[in-house]
Amino acid sequence: MKSLAELADAPVRELPSAKRGLRALPNTKQASGKNAKTRADALEEMGIFSLLDLLTHYPRRYLDRTTQVPIPELKEGDEATVMATVRRARRLPSRRGAKPIVVVDISDGQGYLSLSFFNQPWRLQYLREGMELAVSGKVTTFRGRRQMANPSVEVVEGEWKGRVVPIYPQSEKAGISSMEIGACIGEALRWVGELEDPVPATALEEHRFAGRSWSLWEVHQPESMGGKSEARRRLGFDELLRLQLVLVMRKRAVERECQGIAHNVGSELLSRFRQGLPFPLTGAQERAISEIEADLAKPVPMHRLLQGDVGAGKTLVALWCLLTAVSGGFQGALMAPTEVLAEQHHISLRAMLAGLAVPDGASLWGEREVRVELLTNRTTASERARLLAGLATGDVDLVVGTHALLTESVRFKRLGMVVIDEQHRFGVEQRSALREKAGGPVPDVLVMTATPIPRTAAMTVYGDLDTTVLDELPPGRTPVATVWARGPLDVEAAWETVRDEISAGHQAYVVCPLVEESERVQATSASEELARLAEGPLAGLRIGLLHGQLPAREKEAVMARFRTGELQVLVATTVIEVGVDVANATVMVIEDADRFGIAQLHQLRGRVGRGAAKSWCYLLSEAPTPDGEERLAAMERTNDGFELAEVDLDLRGEGTILGTRQKGVNDLKLASLRRHRKYVTLAREVAFDIVGADPALARHPALVRELRSLVDDEDREYLFKS
Repeated sequence: MKSLAELADAPVRELPSAKRGLRALPNTKQASGKNAKTRADALEEMGIFSLLDLLTHYPRRYLDRTTQVPIPELKEGDEATVMATVRRARRLPSRRGAKPIVVVDISDGQGYLSLSFFNQPWRLQYLREGMELAVSGKVTTFRGRRQMANPSVEVVEGEWKGRVVPIYPQSEKAGISSMEIGACIGEALRWVGELEDPVPATALEEHRFAGRSWSLWEVHQPESMGGKSEARRRLGFDELLRLQLVLVMRKRAVERECQGIAHNVGSELLSRFRQGLPFPLTGAQERAISEIEADLAKPVPMHRLLQGDVGAGKTLVALWCLLTAVSGGFQGALMAPTEVLAEQHHISLRAMLAGLAVPDGASLWGEREVRVELLTNRTTASERARLLAGLATGDVDLVVGTHALLTESVRFKRLGMVVIDEQHRFGVEQRSALREKAGGPVPDVLVMTATPIPRTAAMTVYGDLDTTVLDELPPGRTPVATVWARGPLDVEAAWETVRDEISAGHQAYVVCPLVEESERVQATSASEELARLAEGPLAGLRIGLLHGQLPAREKEAVMARFRTGELQVLVATTVIEVGVDVANATVMVIEDADRFGIAQLHQLRGRVGRGAAKSWCYLLSEAPTPDGEERLAAMERTNDGFELAEVDLDLRGEGTILGTRQKGVNDLKLASLRRHRKYVTLAREVAFDIVGADPALARHPALVRELRSLVDDEDREYLFKS
């Protein structure tokens, strides 16, 4: 009985069927003689090196011969797949200079279908009489005869005839056909035989999952379409379970092995802080603080994700956590991904903490104000030296910073709380690096994101964290009116609104499109747009420019002028996406809005509507793609970031979310966060059951072998170091 670990170590090159030479594919050049390419060469070009790679190269679709519509029953306009035999192939005579046309007649024994291929002369040599084909395309009629123009064609041979036929992802560059891939997989299945099944039998029985060996055979050589579906369900669950086991084991290991701090929650300092707030907390903030304080009171390090929509009040909840640490004599650190965001947080925290004092025996008055400092790459040498000394002695209570907080010179006396903003910009390593600077008990960690993601995705991307959601906006926030400007009249209305709002004493943003993945190109684009606007729609207004290529001091100077109202309009790139908080800004114009994703558009829109005044966001886009149309329509329809996150997941799939995942999370080949939401939840429940009863998986050696083989080096060392 073989394990997945053995398959991962078995090279695909050793299969006899993989050593065979490739048959010539249409439109490809095949080497000959000593340089002839083998199937193994082609598979390796596709990234398939081991038998595990090969057996998890799943079919992209299936053709069911048992339910094929006979050719005589096909109707004009049908999108159909038929399996039939080539009866004749010929090239039609054409005039000089005209594109050649190859016509192939096929028959399923009940009727004939004509296939026309335009400008594909190689089809004549490739599609030979007697060859079995699976043909997919749109049915049309010409002179009363059924035909398909430029259909997709798969050759169906040997053992596949008369069955459910798997069609594999293939590569024209590698020059290997679906049938050749299937032949290698068939031999691999016979070599593998019975696979060990590490998932507890009780879980399989309770949730009615098929066995792993049967599932692997059925997914590649199905007896029926129903069997294929059951097999994919089981193998997809295995992917999700492996992923969740890694995350749950990491979570439990931290809780088990790290000495945390049992904070004194509900201190006098926090009471005074609450009394000094000019507004009441929202119900969502109260619930979040209650959940977090329950963690902070335990002698186990907290690892919690605070997820909230734009403007939901995450910063206040984060400050509450930091003050909880300070009230017990510890220090707090808040790390942000950009200097602009770090500086904004520093300004906000100092404003909220103004006049709040902590005991200090060295002071003549017996107390001093809470000391909040800022550390970024633009902090001067003298300021840095003073700040580092204050952190080492404990005189600095809270520090806000960028990656500069991770440098070796930064040392804390008693770090008790770490807050990391925009978690998707940081990885596990950076979280750990900051946590390890404590020099004593492990500090609690709160990570925040203003980019809402669906619950199933949160369980996958942030599965080693507990999750708290802020789903309520503070009173006084007016929803932003979003308008998709589809044509010239709409665009003119957008600029008219900007001028009206400026006349009313408010301010505006103009966001330039992301032309290329280049700060320099963006800077040029923004500079050119500023010149165009200053001479055209916004002539006579005080306009500033902000982009990533500006030196740090110049960026801050521009932002300072905008905050004070000296600048009426800020033309910017996506550098303003997070953290910029100017309540007087009431209108935003996003140019070529279809170039942006939903999450980025939602973040940008969140820069306006931060006060009580009515605010607008104009999305300029005249000819978006179909996906772009759906994104813009969704933005126009709702301000709810969680609803938009679901739309984004449906439109783009989980690739964009899993692209932000922690290391050690394996790619999902069959499972989908979008289509299999209930199985994500189920896999997490099963993982908690397994790890809860057996933290080191001592009673699950097969699972240990599998995880050791499939997780990366860092997770392997961390999870199995004992």
